[in-house]
Amino acid sequence: MIFRSKAKEEFNIEPVISQSMEDMIQKCFAIYQGKPYWLDDADHIKTINFAKAVCSETARLAMLGTKITIDGSARAEWLQRQIDSIYFKLRDWVEYGCAYGTVILKPNGKGIDLVTPNNFMITDYENGEISGVVFVNRDVVGKKYYTRLEYHRFIDDMYAITNRCYVGDTENDISKRIDIDKTPWSELLEETFIQNVDSPLYGVLKMPHANNVDVDSPMGLPIFSDAIEELKDLDIAYSRNSKEILDSKRTVLLDSDRLLPSGGKVAQTGAYFDRQRESMGLPDYVKNVYGNGTADFYQEINPQLNTDTRLSGLNAILSQIGYKIGYSNGYFVFNESTGIQTATGVEAEQQRTIQFIKDVRDKVESCLDRVIYALNVFADLYNLAPVGNYETLYSFGDITYNVEEDRARWWGYVISGKVPAWMFFVKFEGMSEEDAKAMIAEATPKQPTLFGSEE
Repeated sequence: MIFRSKAKEEFNIEPVISQSMEDMIQKCFAIYQGKPYWLDDADHIKTINFAKAVCSETARLAMLGTKITIDGSARAEWLQRQIDSIYFKLRDWVEYGCAYGTVILKPNGKGIDLVTPNNFMITDYENGEISGVVFVNRDVVGKKYYTRLEYHRFIDDMYAITNRCYVGDTENDISKRIDIDKTPWSELLEETFIQNVDSPLYGVLKMPHANNVDVDSPMGLPIFSDAIEELKDLDIAYSRNSKEILDSKRTVLLDSDRLLPSGGKVAQTGAYFDRQRESMGLPDYVKNVYGNGTADFYQEINPQLNTDTRLSGLNAILSQIGYKIGYSNGYFVFNESTGIQTATGVEAEQQRTIQFIKDVRDKVESCLDRVIYALNVFADLYNLAPVGNYETLYSFGDITYNVEEDRARWWGYVISGKVPAWMFFVKFEGMSEEDAKAMIAEATPKQPTLFGSEE
């Protein structure tokens, strides 16, 4: 966090995020990366990285069928192109937001950047909304490393952006100050003041969970922060089950006498008996032992697995994890089906899931509204697009959608005469409107005319 020390010195500011909040974010992101603090090779505790799975699933559901439309003017067309350029990144960015709790989307003059908490420092906030922040930007040209600190804040009735640049021989070398026109960001100004700005020129994607680590913090919590203990229990339970399976290999203990040819010497090495076992075509689970007394020794060890019992425990932990994150009970299970077959059933059983995804979508929409507003301000400031009004419309896919149920409903519309049949074939059979109408016309019986011909 060298840039934070430099920012404090350069701008005479202090961060407003507590150490406990920073520690929680770092701990959760390590869990998301598959590096939780409870890993233990000696005790065979590994991780299945379920935190990554829940973040990925949340992002998938939140961005399912998302459509963002900006229209109204030539300015709106320019804004649409900017949003379209990041459309296929949004699902990944939402996933990172789930893992960090808070990420920022910031226009950079050429596009939009995702900024994670390790690359920004909050300096001010009002009513839970971030209003002052320092971003760190880095670039490499040849063997030189360039760093830019970008300070956004309000000063009276103006919005101020201050840039301070540094050059060094390593990534963390920010000791030497340099003019911005000698850096890769030479098109920017060191000081910019903008009037008539209503909100910060970036969008904050913050998860909907209330912050119980630092109540006064403007930062959101990772979606699985309430379920860290359960994630630990899940990894331990899964590791115990996998170790039991690993140790369940069948073993046959066979007296050394049975591996000796007639008249062979008893005093042989273990390697000799391994070669004998292979030459006799015995399976590798046969192990040599030295029996006592005159009787031959033979024993089979075939451990019994407790897989069913352990899976029940795993599913109980999974259900608790899902519930604490915001999902309905039973959404996450191993090796089991919920039995829900219709969209109606999903909607009835998964109301908690549906509401949680709706909350995440609201946060995404709010963030993108701010990003589009920032792009509009920069378009005015740098004459990037013609002046004009714009309107933004968001459309999200139905997570309870069932194609067979929809097909049956639409065919009912056709039978009842509410919609023409060609619309059904276009929607569900992938036909063009022209082909669908031609097919229906070909299949329609011709009526005989007065003179016996068909028409």
